[in-house]
Amino acid sequence: MKPEFQRRKRTSIRLIQRVIGILLITCISNSFATNQSSLTDIDHIIIIYAENRSFDNLYGLFPGANGIKQANPKQYIQVDHDGTPLKELPPIWPPEPNKPPLYQHLPNKPFAIDGPDLNLPLSAKTRDLVHLFYHNIEQINDGLNNKFAAISDAGGLVMGYYNGSKLPLWQWAKEYTLADNFFMGAFGGSFLNHQWLICACTPRNPIAPKDERIILDDYNLLKRKKNSPLSAIQGPPQFEGGHLPYTPDGYVVAPKQPPYQPSKITPAAGGDPRFADPAKQPLPPQTNLTIGDTLSAKNITWAWYADGWRHALEDGMQPPDKARNVIYTSKQGAINFQPHHQPFNYYARFAPGSNDRETHLLDGDDFVKAIENNALPQVSFYKPSGQLNEHPGYTDVLSGDKHIAQILTKIKASKLWPHTAVIITYDENGGFWDHVPPPKGDRWGPGTRIPAIIVSPLAKRGYIDHTSYDTTSILKFITKRFALQALPGVRKNAGDLTNALDFQ
Repeated sequence: MKPEFQRRKRTSIRLIQRVIGILLITCISNSFATNQSSLTDIDHIIIIYAENRSFDNLYGLFPGANGIKQANPKQYIQVDHDGTPLKELPPIWPPEPNKPPLYQHLPNKPFAIDGPDLNLPLSAKTRDLVHLFYHNIEQINDGLNNKFAAISDAGGLVMGYYNGSKLPLWQWAKEYTLADNFFMGAFGGSFLNHQWLICACTPRNPIAPKDERIILDDYNLLKRKKNSPLSAIQGPPQFEGGHLPYTPDGYVVAPKQPPYQPSKITPAAGGDPRFADPAKQPLPPQTNLTIGDTLSAKNITWAWYADGWRHALEDGMQPPDKARNVIYTSKQGAINFQPHHQPFNYYARFAPGSNDRETHLLDGDDFVKAIENNALPQVSFYKPSGQLNEHPGYTDVLSGDKHIAQILTKIKASKLWPHTAVIITYDENGGFWDHVPPPKGDRWGPGTRIPAIIVSPLAKRGYIDHTSYDTTSILKFITKRFALQALPGVRKNAGDLTNALDFQ
């Protein structure tokens, strides 16, 4: 009996050990799973939307990124209107007509704006460059990117870039994730790309006046005037109605003023001061589905914050015979407010007097206070004012870059930080060249490559994300995080930004 008893005792001990082992493994696994982060750990998504810079223009020298050194001659040698390579870049044309060139005889290749030729630091303004829908399509030239200089009104300036390592945001990009394959959602300018940020759609006015519709040639490109220079060296190209807002079928691809104040169209004499004068043909209120609609449908809190909103609203509601400004003075100094950079102000759902307008369209001061009080909504869009958005022509790069870095510092110091993801990007390229061809898309884009930085405690550290993204990827990311209804225009081949995050 004794050997049998010992055998049973040993079997029982082994069984107990096995059960304890299973329990230990289960506990460890559960503990490990508990420590795993996931997309649902992001409680706050913040989009900071700057202006008018291509990737190569600011981050073309970023170590490890697909930058200027990776560009081959076929991508940077600019060609003339007839397709022959230019012997040198066109002169940098002045913004005023009949004035001498600002600079000329630059070699036909990318050059440093802050280098010995121009010697313009990041703190200096340059002239603005044309950045419109059909111009951008022709500049990209089926992915060759070799007609930027020929089609621009700024000539050779399009090939300029900076040593961005002096920028504060460059340091944030080094610490977190820089996306080097991120493209503007639509061809062209700020108005259209702001629309694509919120709805992945192009507004339309079926009854657009004929005299506001763009004139195209037999190749579906802008029609040249008879006196347009035959060579880019002789002067900027001249187009028939090249700056008009509507496509021939009534889509809006260049700035039209919103139907509600703030708008550069004054109220009607004796009319409701909250509205732009309908006789002056602002864009009619739009009804496309926006990210605001899908967020509200799920009771996800959100807001569009714009610097200068309150000042601009007060100014816009003045009687039409009173002087109006685009520069407002606040406690923070001068505020350059651009009404066509406020996309939700074009939509019927956010009409004056609506609860949605009061709840979701807020001032930049409200954004800062919400950060400081740990009271940000779940999704925030922040639009810096004109003098802090990095737009060529009316501001420089450095001041806006510093401003955004200060905002990031505030966010990181807040209690919101552990569960926040910040996306800093640019609305469009501002007319500047970039060497990477956009991926195949649709009629509206994607356009030229732009910088994008993802800053979060959940972002991959010191990482360059080569995933193909465009502006609609931001909508895709928000939609995935909060399980929203998908917006129809979001591109299927664009990533959803989750590759920039580290859930280990």
